[in-house]
Amino acid sequence: MEHYFLIKHLHMTTAVLSIAFFILRAWWSVREISLLQRRWVKILPHINDTLLLLLGVMLMTMLSMWPHQHPWLAAKLLGLLGYILLGTVAIKRGRTPLTRGLAALGAIVVFFYIMGTAMTKDAWFFLP
Repeated sequence: MEHYFLIKHLHMTTAVLSIAFFILRAWWSVREISLLQRRWVKILPHINDTLLLLLGVMLMTMLSMWPHQHPWLAAKLLGLLGYILLGTVAIKRGRTPLTRGLAALGAIVVFFYIMGTAMTKDAWFFLP
């Protein structure tokens, strides 16, 4: 537990970098800008997202918090799957700029759901 705050803050930092990279890449995808094909653009976000996931698993292990015991954590992981699926449509698989743009907006909404769930420890935080 001695490194808990460091790992937590690194996890939060990589989450912010993840959404920033995603928004940039999604914008380039919708606008069909060739920068999206650059090697660093294809690699750097994946390195960051791998680190984000690794840090999250480290936090779960350190705190002995498991998705089957904490519904908010299970919701966060399910949200992550949705974010990944929408993100692939937004950046790679969407056939039209409109499809990619709508998928990007959906992915951003899901990201903020994940963030809200993490901050409140409540999967239904958005309900009154």
